[in-house]
Amino acid sequence: MHFDKLIRVINRYNKNMPFTSVNDLIPILQVAIGPVILVSGVGLLLLTMTNRLGRVIDRARILAQERRDNPQADSSRILSQLEILTRRAELIRRAITLSSLSVLFAALLVITLFFTALFQLETAIFISLLFMICMLSLIASLIYFIQDLNLSLTALKYDLQDVIDTDSNRPLE
Repeated sequence: MHFDKLIRVINRYNKNMPFTSVNDLIPILQVAIGPVILVSGVGLLLLTMTNRLGRVIDRARILAQERRDNPQADSSRILSQLEILTRRAELIRRAITLSSLSVLFAALLVITLFFTALFQLETAIFISLLFMICMLSLIASLIYFIQDLNLSLTALKYDLQDVIDTDSNRPLE
């Protein structure tokens, strides 16, 4: 008795559903593949960023320990490097956060695309908004990432200043 009732509910539900076969879902899958590829690509970017953050943290710990072990060491160089590393860690943290938000919005976009097709909803503005937020988060993340790259080169130049051409007092360019 309960089984028959369940079958009737399922059949009634299926009549209201716009999809009758897997072939009906193929266009939706084709549309959703773009955001899915974006998630994969940003995942690799996140891997790079987390590795950079780990390197920054390791370098900061080494310099901090060097300062503790040898207080007479070139403290201005160590402190300057630690300040740069702190700024870099903050930039990378922001980049990671924004990249993660980009992935989140891409995932929401895929889900919205499926719900829109499944329930025949008109959500073009919402889909557009999700896509724009996803892209803006990614762009902001990449800006922070580029700032970190530039700051790391500044730190390298500062670190090598006393090694390269100590006889001339010209700064590295």
